[in-house]
Amino acid sequence: MDNKNNRWRSEAHRILKAELARRDISYHDLTEKLANIGIEETIPGIRGKMHRGTFSFFWLLQCLEALEVEQINIDLKPLYNVRNNY
Repeated sequence: MDNKNNRWRSEAHRILKAELARRDISYHDLTEKLANIGIEETIPGIRGKMHRGTFSFFWLLQCLEALEVEQINIDLKPLYNVRNNY
């Protein structure tokens, strides 16, 4: 992936990581919460997705649902500033 995609991947990773941290949720806890909504996932699977930052938007939404996130704030200004430098 090129550098332009890395920043988007990093932002997606940051959003999910922040929600996990806010709730003090481990990857093990996340697998259980995902299972509660019918999504089978393994700890190594989550670890790999988080490490690579390569997960689908629908998987992010499933995680947010499992975490019972009602709202997220995404500040696109830093991404916009980077975008204008290209």
